[in-house]
Amino acid sequence: MTIRKIYLTAILGLAIFSCQSQDSITELSQDEIFRQTNIFPQPPNQWMGENNPYYTAGYVGDAMPYYENGKFHLFFLHDAKTKPAGEGFHDIHSFETTDFKDFTYQGRQIPYGTSSEPDFGVGTGSLVKVGNTYYYYYTGHNAIASFLSSNPRESVLLATSTDMKNWTKAKNFKITAPAGYYDYEFRDPHVFFNAEDGKYWMLVSAQTSAKKAVVLKFTTTNPASGNWTVENPIYTTTSSENYLMLECPDFFKMGNYWYLVFSENWSNNSGMHYRIASSPSGPWTTPVNDKLDGSYFYAAKTVSDNTDRYIVGWTARKVPESNTGGKDWAGNLVTHKLVQNSDGTLAVKSISALSSVFGQSASLSVDKITGNASQNGNSFNLSANSRVTFGKLQKANEISFTLNASASGKSGMILAQDDEGKNGFKISFEPSGNRIVSYVMNGGSEDYVDSYPLSGISGTNYNVTVFISNDVCVVYVNDKIAFSNRVYDVVNKKWSIFGSDSSFSNINIKNP
Repeated sequence: MTIRKIYLTAILGLAIFSCQSQDSITELSQDEIFRQTNIFPQPPNQWMGENNPYYTAGYVGDAMPYYENGKFHLFFLHDAKTKPAGEGFHDIHSFETTDFKDFTYQGRQIPYGTSSEPDFGVGTGSLVKVGNTYYYYYTGHNAIASFLSSNPRESVLLATSTDMKNWTKAKNFKITAPAGYYDYEFRDPHVFFNAEDGKYWMLVSAQTSAKKAVVLKFTTTNPASGNWTVENPIYTTTSSENYLMLECPDFFKMGNYWYLVFSENWSNNSGMHYRIASSPSGPWTTPVNDKLDGSYFYAAKTVSDNTDRYIVGWTARKVPESNTGGKDWAGNLVTHKLVQNSDGTLAVKSISALSSVFGQSASLSVDKITGNASQNGNSFNLSANSRVTFGKLQKANEISFTLNASASGKSGMILAQDDEGKNGFKISFEPSGNRIVSYVMNGGSEDYVDSYPLSGISGTNYNVTVFISNDVCVVYVNDKIAFSNRVYDVVNKKWSIFGSDSSFSNINIKNP
């Protein structure tokens, strides 16, 4: 296994980046870009050598985080840009980190199988340690007609290790959909020890024979035995939800509450959802806002260091890779810190270590004022559909401000803006609709991209922090919500604030 280390280092960033107010920015090599602005990482180029076309750069798919001895092991499905005919896909790779800002890429951990094996395609899973052995349960996926003639499309498979680096597939282990369940959709095992009943639980995303989406439960007292007993589902999608699949289930206790997390990608409210209960067996309550980010944040699972809990997922790329492209599978790894409200509902905030990456304050250079706006240092009052345009941004930026928004209007920021101000990526606070919305500005028109509720935030005062790294943009508001988007062409492009009867106070820009 080839290991390639990747670091984001603020000190080097100070020497490389130019001031934000300059019109041109020093060009960086791809490797320099990867090291310097990798707070939302993706796999590097040529991770296993330069000759095989399969080993090109790729994207982060479903995350499977695990914590041990001060280190987070962030396993993920690797989605290669190049997939030659006859090769499998979505082998498991990993990053390691202690703080979610500096990552070490560990390369491939579990490879895909051959076209005649159940894991020609590898799907999401999880691992648990029993004694000195790690048990990694993952999805086997093979949709080749010759394989399907005598096998189910999906199954739960197992690989074991004693060092979390070298994995051996258990060729004699396979769990397939039990009687009454559909063997075409049976994936994403989540395994953990439930101390309340003294058993190991395995939760599997499945469908009944009638195509009803469920989170199916298996139990065992000893994973080493290989014997898992099927039990009733812990959750079944309701008629009002009507989800096709409850993908990548995650399950944990926080304070006095139990939480079930899952993702779905087929409804009008697609993304990552959660449910709350006072018992691991339910009944489950759906909060008013049951999502923790927008639809671009997907397949998120949680991990705890026994003090704090984090949720790790991927922010989707677009195809073609431009702001007008369509959302596609896999992208960059993004992590939020989970916060529990007094009523048991969940909120998110940024990882505290991220701000330490951005140590270089940049000057706020006003390029143009459109409409009626007054300035007092780094604060602005806007009225009558006004806009203030600033200088060019870099590849990595932290932008923070306090927004006092109009209750009936729209206000926010525009990234990747052209000189005429007709094209760009708009992030709009819209209190009257109780939402934050992203739009692509395209020659004067605005095309909807995504939205997220402003639930849990009273009033119209928003403390906003925006982290931008290459094409990933995450907006955090009041340490309550996160709104992730894919924004191309930010670097060396101007940005602006806009609004009516709104004020932006203490705008601050920082770079590495």
